[in-house]
Amino acid sequence: MKLLFMIGNAAVGKMTVGQELMKITGLRLFHNHMTIEPVIEIFGQFNPVAINRLRHVIFEEFAKSDNYGMIFTYMWAFDWKSDWDYIEAVKSIFKPYNTKFYYVELVASQKIRLERNVTENRLKHKAAKRDIEASNQRLLEDDALARLESIDGEISFENYIKIDNSNLAPDVVAQMIKERFHL
Repeated sequence: MKLLFMIGNAAVGKMTVGQELMKITGLRLFHNHMTIEPVIEIFGQFNPVAINRLRHVIFEEFAKSDNYGMIFTYMWAFDWKSDWDYIEAVKSIFKPYNTKFYYVELVASQKIRLERNVTENRLKHKAAKRDIEASNQRLLEDDALARLESIDGEISFENYIKIDNSNLAPDVVAQMIKERFHL
């Protein structure tokens, strides 16, 4: 089993690169909004407890499956201990199944991410982003609230790569990841 954490700031391209990576590997994509959107639809608002419980069940069942592996997208606040703990908690679900872990951090400027925040693919898969003004405001607030890009050398995990995908097409980034980790 393989678990690839696709991490990065809002609208950096985690889901889109994950979609391309899924096309060229046997990995399945579990982007963070696959649990966020139904919870918002049901509750009428963001409910982190329900979202995390749903994710936990999916992780448990996937870890026990005979699938090749999963891509999980996550917006990691590097200055929050709780986010470091969350990554370790997810890993602990997969560890009993001899899982190999990979970490891909995507980075791009705020200007580029604001441009990407309105792309057709993003809005198609993330209903909560369709109110563009509110979505842009959340992106700016998230940038001010937490450090969502690692400091060079901060991540010492084996199988880690940081890619500035500002000027790279998602399929090119996916191919880079595939080749780097022999997926």
